Amino acid sequence: MAERTTNDEVLSRSELADYLSELSRRFDEGESGVDVPVGNKTVSLGNSEDVSVSVDIVERSSRLRGDRETVTVTMSWKPES
Repeated sequence: MAERTTNDEVLSRSELADYLSELSRRFDEGESGVDVPVGNKTVSLGNSEDVSVSVDIVERSSRLRGDRETVTVTMSWKPES
């Protein structure tokens, strides 16, 4: 069974940088796992030395809606027992 926690919000570039820096710090320092803040909730994830990472960038140009750029970063791992 899969459980999904999602949060959508608009952040300034500075707020986004702070969030990503904090997330990076948590991955770097979390020996027994990682606590990830998602909106008003924190999700505790298991630990693994190796993490698969996928980065996907889409650049769209539209005369009616204007240009749009999207970056998706997906990280996955199998928690150590």
